Amino acid sequence: MDIVILAVVIALVAVGLISGLVVSSRKKKQLPPSAPSSTPTITPPAEPRVGEEPEAPRDEARRTIEEVGLPGTEVPVEEAPVVVEPEIPALEVPEPTAGRLVRLRARLARSQNSLGKGLLTLLSRDNLDEDTWEEIEDTLLTADVGVAPTQELVERLRERVRVLGTRTPEGLRALLREELVTLLGPDFDRTVRTEGGEETPGVVMVVGVNGTGKTTTTGKLARVLVADGRSVVLGAADTFRAAAADQLQTWGERVGARTVRGPEGGDPASIAFDAVKEGIAEGADVVLIDTAGRLHTKTGLMDELGKVKRVVEKHGPLDEILLVLDATTGQNGLVQARVFAEVVDISGIVLTKLDGTAKGGIVIAVQRELGVPVKLIGLGEGPDDLAPFEPGAFVDALIGD
Repeated sequence: MDIVILAVVIALVAVGLISGLVVSSRKKKQLPPSAPSSTPTITPPAEPRVGEEPEAPRDEARRTIEEVGLPGTEVPVEEAPVVVEPEIPALEVPEPTAGRLVRLRARLARSQNSLGKGLLTLLSRDNLDEDTWEEIEDTLLTADVGVAPTQELVERLRERVRVLGTRTPEGLRALLREELVTLLGPDFDRTVRTEGGEETPGVVMVVGVNGTGKTTTTGKLARVLVADGRSVVLGAADTFRAAAADQLQTWGERVGARTVRGPEGGDPASIAFDAVKEGIAEGADVVLIDTAGRLHTKTGLMDELGKVKRVVEKHGPLDEILLVLDATTGQNGLVQARVFAEVVDISGIVLTKLDGTAKGGIVIAVQRELGVPVKLIGLGEGPDDLAPFEPGAFVDALIGD
């Protein structure tokens, strides 16, 4: 009996357990899926196996091999940047002016060959009749010698050939050379005056119309003076031509000459005044002033040049006023010379562009017209192609050896 009761109890307990499992299973199926937990799950690092290095923690970014360095190598230390100072260009050394015209004689001879050789050819004819002398006269006029100097030269040549009876090439060449040198005025003082006073520098004012090479000539003249051991200050008073001041400053920087300049379109007289003032303060030997060169027919330009001259002379007298003429313009150059001479007291002439098809006779004509000497001539585009004018060397280049 007891055994039966115990069996029944066990059976009931078993049925109850089975019923509870079934109900629990059904409830789980009816519940909605649970939302993901906001708390991150931290997975502990795996235990390293035997022979493995423990894995680095992931709380910092991984670095590349280049950043970390291979085993056994050192991480390079970043060095401070090297500052490279800009190179200051070396100053140019201009050619000495002594004998410069002789060195450029071959170039001059090529450009003036027609005048000298043409005259020698005509004078060497067996019969020097009136037609030949007219041809000689035409040759001189074509070379821009001018009417009065041409007539004077022809008369002297006719007289000396008739009296001396010179007919050999050597004799004719010597005769022609002598007469041409005489016509060029060998007694002119061709020194470019740049001495100044005891406490003031020499002041040179450069004038001329645009296109004659005025600013370039001013820069080349600075080289001539530096070559002769003088210190120079440049005044960029041509404020109306675009880039004139930049051009002049570039010339000055090549030889260590400082340029005083102002705003484009500024007052030229004020800049010229400041340039002389700076020259006095620095103890410079020479101040070169480049002036404006608009059309010479403009009254305003002439008045402006007169003002520049008066303002500069407040520091002291101008030592030199150089007129730059383009040798290729011929008689037009003489017109320019007359106009400038009426406004400022021209003391010397610079003839440029004698390296091309220039007519060398303009040297004679312009000296006769103004009564002032040609002091410098430009024979090319090179920086040292500006040379002091020497009548004998010039004539030798015209007629050859």
